[in-house]
Amino acid sequence: MKKKNNILAKEDKIKKRLKKLSLIINKHNILYHQKDKPEITDQEFDKYVIENNHLESLYPHLVLENSPNKFVGSKITNKFKKIIHKSPMLSLANAFNENHIEDFIDRIKKYLNIDSKVKIDFLCEPKIDGLSLNLNYKNGKLYSASTRGDGKIGEDVTQNISNVIGIPSVLDNKQFSHEIEIRGEIFLNKKDFIKLNESLSEKNKFSNPRNAAAGSLRQLNSKITNSRPLRFIAHGLGFSEKIYTTIQEFYHDLSKWGIPYNDLVNTTDSVKSKMKYFNKIEKFRSSLDYDIDGVVFKINDYQLQKRLDFVGKNPRWAIAMKFSAKKTSTVIKKIDFQVGRTGAITPVARLEEVNVGGVLVSNATLHNFDEIEKKDIREGDLVQIQRAGDVIPQVVNVIKKSKNRNNIVKPPLKCPICNSSTIKDQDEVILRCTNTFSCDAQKIGQLIHFVNKKSMNIDGFGEKQIKQFYKLGLVKNFIDIFYIHLNKKIILELEGWGEVSYYNLIQSIKRSKKIVLDKFIYSLGIRYVGETISVILAKEFINIDNFLKYSKDNQRLINIDGLGPKAINSIYSYFSNKSNDEIVVNLIKELNIVNFKETDSDSFFSNKNIVFTGTLIKLSREEAKNIAVRLGAKISSSVSSNTDYVIIGEKPGNKAKKANELGVSIITEDEWLKKINL
Repeated sequence: MKKKNNILAKEDKIKKRLKKLSLIINKHNILYHQKDKPEITDQEFDKYVIENNHLESLYPHLVLENSPNKFVGSKITNKFKKIIHKSPMLSLANAFNENHIEDFIDRIKKYLNIDSKVKIDFLCEPKIDGLSLNLNYKNGKLYSASTRGDGKIGEDVTQNISNVIGIPSVLDNKQFSHEIEIRGEIFLNKKDFIKLNESLSEKNKFSNPRNAAAGSLRQLNSKITNSRPLRFIAHGLGFSEKIYTTIQEFYHDLSKWGIPYNDLVNTTDSVKSKMKYFNKIEKFRSSLDYDIDGVVFKINDYQLQKRLDFVGKNPRWAIAMKFSAKKTSTVIKKIDFQVGRTGAITPVARLEEVNVGGVLVSNATLHNFDEIEKKDIREGDLVQIQRAGDVIPQVVNVIKKSKNRNNIVKPPLKCPICNSSTIKDQDEVILRCTNTFSCDAQKIGQLIHFVNKKSMNIDGFGEKQIKQFYKLGLVKNFIDIFYIHLNKKIILELEGWGEVSYYNLIQSIKRSKKIVLDKFIYSLGIRYVGETISVILAKEFINIDNFLKYSKDNQRLINIDGLGPKAINSIYSYFSNKSNDEIVVNLIKELNIVNFKETDSDSFFSNKNIVFTGTLIKLSREEAKNIAVRLGAKISSSVSSNTDYVIIGEKPGNKAKKANELGVSIITEDEWLKKINL
């Protein structure tokens, strides 16, 4: 009886997880397919799908009626008229390594009941990251065009494809007398994507070509769609009155009709040859004009495809092998130098654009000159780059050296921006510009830091706007920001600005004027004074008058616990500069700087050791930590027997597991917010 109860309890837990996964997958399907505004990367989405599929395979009797595997795409909206596909538009299952491909082929052979040694001919082609489209031709004339929709019914976008490159209104074949559905992808070339984004306001910019293509096609105003350089490339056959034997035979007809298909198609008959093709495509994907996110392997023989049919929403005869969402390879076109707000001179690799984690990347940091020498990186090299979360992409290693490797990158003796001398401290690897307070690059970096979310939090005032205003002489220092309204006429005449964006900026500046002391200190961008040191200083001085008074008192700074010699010297140097001192004095007159309040002693979490883990949904990790500190909590990065609470978001990982093992209390993000009355 006890065993039966345990089984029922476990199954109840599995069923709850399947329900949650169904909600998560459905939510992100809608964001991706309907709204063209994904909130997570393809890799993160795939993890949810893989977990769901694994649980369904282990517990088939618990599969939900609304299982994600029973639907393709997402429910269609009422924005467009509906079109029923003659043949379902299926979505491909994903593979992520060689073992997945081996399992895929084994399943096919088992289903067809053929010997494992028999070779099957597959057609391979790059998987363009675009929006699926179904073209219906009758008697050689384009009859309709529709999106995938839910796989059975799509959205009628016929009015929106008249200017799409690669879609002829009439097929170039006099003897064409049948009906056919031609499937493919709507996409944007990388250069066209960049050009389109440059013409849009910051708010309306797209994160990658796929979102841009989808957002452009699914416009109610066809004039907007037709004004954008969309392209079509065919990759599949739906309903067809003409019987084809192989995909290659169908592709031959496409070329006669003037409909493009991928010229990188190849045929393979073994796992080894498939992996060789995959690796080859991944290596030069950055040199392609268009964005791809993997490779598709599909059986070339249509009769075999028909026998295999499909399971759930996936065809048994095809699979997509996805590139890593975090790493890929590309070529370094050029290496130049970037100067940051603290004078740090960072070598930056200018790359052939490539999609990493759903973002088109054209630059990557090389960290420092010691790193370049250690990895032996040169212009023209084929390199592996990596991007994790919002971290700036970085060059991991050289995959293939360029033929001409004479161009060794040497540390500059002069700042590339202001031509001042450079210096490298004995205990540092970073090269710096010595012109601390007058270098334009450092001043711009300081301004960008001042307005960002963690500092003054002036919404609508980002790097682009700062650079634009600095170049025009409208903003040269912090105080100028609070008098920007005096330049209204000039701003409204600038590209990308209008009454609404200007009004929003002014309101955001007004809202920023009330700020707590530690955030104000942090916003000044003093070298070595990060968020933690800012809190220490605010806690010590309590109010802005004390902070300003004692910031030039070296002895007083030395006596503050937690303040190191580098931070002390930097603070002293900053306020010893007459210009900086005057600007801060004038800032104080404009702002309402709230005195530091140590903690809320009545808080439930006062003096508690807490750890955050997983992805928080309602707050950023940074904001959550700041709130916790103000409530008197102590934040730890790891779970131990001293931990009082572990607060979990989505995908909590090993920290939650360790908390369970140690018997540490685990609470969800919602439970935590409820306890702190947020």
